[in-house]
Order: sequence, then structure tokens, then C-alpha cells
Amino acid sequence: MPSADPGTEDTLDLTLPPEFLALFAAPGAPPGRAAARPDPAGARTGLVGDIARWAAADTPAGRFRLVPADAVRDLAMISGWMNDPAVAEFWELAGDPVVTRRHLDAQLGGDGRSIPCLGLLDGTPMSYWEVYRADLDPLARHYPARPQDIGVHLLIGDAADRGRGLGGTLIRAVADLILDHRTGCGRVISEPDLRNTPSVAAFLAAGFRLSAEADVPGKRAALMVRDRSLRHLI
Repeated sequence: MPSADPGTEDTLDLTLPPEFLALFAAPGAPPGRAAARPDPAGARTGLVGDIARWAAADTPAGRFRLVPADAVRDLAMISGWMNDPAVAEFWELAGDPVVTRRHLDAQLGGDGRSIPCLGLLDGTPMSYWEVYRADLDPLARHYPARPQDIGVHLLIGDAADRGRGLGGTLIRAVADLILDHRTGCGRVISEPDLRNTPSVAAFLAAGFRLSAEADVPGKRAALMVRDRSLRHLI
């Protein structure tokens, strides 16, 4: 039976066909992937938004703010987090800092569809986030994407900050920031590894629902969705 609220009915979604995405691809680019045009300024004001200007959020854990990452200033800290075994198991970016640097540069030198950020709690960097246009990402080939879908990836840097509910609190805050500042976005999504039960639990605690399981490159993912229409109910 169709949902009374079409805003939450996943089966009505449309996936952009590879032929459509190919229209925007550069010669020699992989199918379904648009050309990446170096534009550091646009990376902060374009497809995701000017995150540097987003307001801070007051949370039960303290005042939280997203700040776009700097590949030089923040490299040692982010690389250190990536080498934590609990993080490396799912991010797969452990090793020399150059591994993390390449990961950051791929986003900061791109067209602004993904913005790497630090999460500051009461002014202290304590987490890493990626806010990205899921509908323009290769992920869109693996789930029923909608225009303006915004996705998030995250890690909590310090082991002492994990396992005490902080993840759910901050995920909810970031999802609210996205919905507040991206008025065309109808939902926020994420696709944590299905084996990463603490991450899935944190998204559920943040008001996301488990929409489906999806096979994406390198993992079986839990597709987590937070609907704008339900944000004040869940």
C-alpha cells in the first residue's frame, strides 16, 4: 500500500541512468562520473554549500561546529585518526600521511560535490566528516537516488569519545545543519558498513531509519535515511 507521505516512499525514487551521467563526464572519465574541475573556492560554495558559514549547533554534549578541513594544517591529526585500528577497519586509509593527503586532495581539488570537514566540540577538533552530494556520487548507481540528496561520512577521532552516545548526538546535529542550510535537500543519507553496528546504531539514535541494504564497492552497506518531513517527529 502506498505511503500516505510520498516524501518517505523510497520505491518511488528515480535513479539517474548512466547514460544521463555520461553526458557530463569528461573524455576518458569512468562511466557515470562527472568531470572533476579543480576549484578550491567552489568546493566551499558550490554543490554542497558554504559550510564555513554554517552556524554552530548547540547539543547536549556542547557547542558543535563543522569547519572545512585543510589538507596541510589538519593532515597529521586526520592521518593519526585514520591509523586507529577501529577506524582503519572501515575507512581503509591507514598508512603514511600521504594516503590521507591524497584522499583529502581528491575532494578539495574537485568540483565541490564532497567537502571534508573537522567537527569541533566546544572548539576542540574531535571528529572528521565528509558532507557530499549523494545524488552526484557513484553511490547513486546503487540506491534509488533523489535530486539534492546529501550524504555524510564520519569518524570520531578519540576512542574515549566513542561508545557513550556522542555519535548519535553529533549526527543529528549535522543532519539538522544540512536540512537548515540546504533547503532543496529532502533527506540526508549515509551508507555505513553493515558490520559496523556502533555506526548503524548511532544513525538510528540520530533519527535515521534503515531504508535498505545495498551492495556497494567494498562492502555491504546499511542505507540510512533521515527525512526532512520526519525530522521533528523522530
